[in-house]
Amino acid sequence: MADHPFTPTVYWNTIGSHEPALYVESGDTVQTTTVDARGWDSAGDQAAARGNPMTGPIHVAGAEPGDTLAVRFERIVPNREWAWASDVLSPNVVDPEFAARLPKADIRRWKVNAAEGCAELEDARAGYWAGRRLPLRPFLGCFGVAPARGQAISTSTSGEHGGNMDYRGFVAGVTAYFPVFAPGALLHLGDGHALQGDGEIAGTGLEISMSVRFTVTVLKGRAIGWPRGETEDRIFTVGNARPLDQALQYATTEMLRWLTEDYKLTVQEASQLLGQTVRYEIANVYNPAYSVVCLIDKAYLPGVATS
Repeated sequence: MADHPFTPTVYWNTIGSHEPALYVESGDTVQTTTVDARGWDSAGDQAAARGNPMTGPIHVAGAEPGDTLAVRFERIVPNREWAWASDVLSPNVVDPEFAARLPKADIRRWKVNAAEGCAELEDARAGYWAGRRLPLRPFLGCFGVAPARGQAISTSTSGEHGGNMDYRGFVAGVTAYFPVFAPGALLHLGDGHALQGDGEIAGTGLEISMSVRFTVTVLKGRAIGWPRGETEDRIFTVGNARPLDQALQYATTEMLRWLTEDYKLTVQEASQLLGQTVRYEIANVYNPAYSVVCLIDKAYLPGVATS
């Protein structure tokens, strides 16, 4: 198991079967950086075209269609002292009659202190934001593997392959699981957020460049349908689609598969468990595909999962 320091020089605005930027083995660890959603790097320079440019892709030896790629995030840390964010809600998250009254959105800068784990709005000399700080919760808004059939899918959206899910739960300490569609899986990652609420309802989080450390593992012969995740306390699945109810259906179906295939519950047992204990989080309602997360606390699960 090797440790790979990797400095990206090329970025992609699609997730697809692009030429690999790095080759690693299952079990290896990668230390790298990402630029923000507008392509600004740690120095604030324009390093890539705007629109969630991706670091990668990273080819993981042995990963083949029908396998699962596990990505354990060990470190996700902002690597500059400022972020940017939209200052008005997206029109699609308010009543249509009210949307016409929203002011024009602008971009505001935030001061980010990674050492102290907090952020504050720049130039907030009066009013609500004067002297007010928010705790950081860094995560990657967009990451995933090359999709099936040689597709290259815009980083503005998401699907079975992952992509722009903008789920605030993908923080350090989480293991993400992706179905493999292409040889080597071809992992892409970027769109760092220092902080964001559920749904990304303003169209941005606190957008910032990141330093990232993660370990990749190929789970041979483990076929899953949609992105999954695991923390110390819970498991979750992510459905990406529009309308919102279809995203919920995909997430719920994937959780039902997980409970019946890996935890060996019957459909009836899993249905009772989901019906009484499931939790849902709305990860994103801004992107072309919405993202819904289905969560179960591990305290309710039998035995130990096999993935």
